[in-house]
Amino acid sequence: MKLSTKGRYGLRALIDLAQSGEEEPVSITSISNRQNISERYLEQLMGMLKKSGLVKSIRGAGGGYMLAKDAADISVGDILRSLEGSLDPVDCSAQNPEEGCQIADSCVTRYVWQRINESINRTVDEIKLDQLVEESRKMHCKDIPDHAACKK
Repeated sequence: MKLSTKGRYGLRALIDLAQSGEEEPVSITSISNRQNISERYLEQLMGMLKKSGLVKSIRGAGGGYMLAKDAADISVGDILRSLEGSLDPVDCSAQNPEEGCQIADSCVTRYVWQRINESINRTVDEIKLDQLVEESRKMHCKDIPDHAACKK
């Protein structure tokens, strides 16, 4: 499975949003500057994430984007599926009976694809956005000589 820039940049943008936007909306410009992603592309990604109910937009002066849910309630899988669609690396018609695979009853590889799909989906669904925010904080703090500024 290979993710496109939509998934990779969208995940980075939401981690940034979760870190920066707990109290007030975060502008596309500020996310763009911190993450080195074009504003135009971020607007497209945020539109997709808004449509999926993961972010909300606030209009007007001081507006921007905020998470629509708590970061602990948003999985990496939620983000990636809203931007990439299905995460299944193999589109096997035997997995979908309505597609009518001719060899579904005797296809051994179907088991392999099913296990890979389940493993990927389970993994991305177990990782929550708040965990990534915490990991980011730890990575940032290890480079700071006086860790007092990083302690909660």
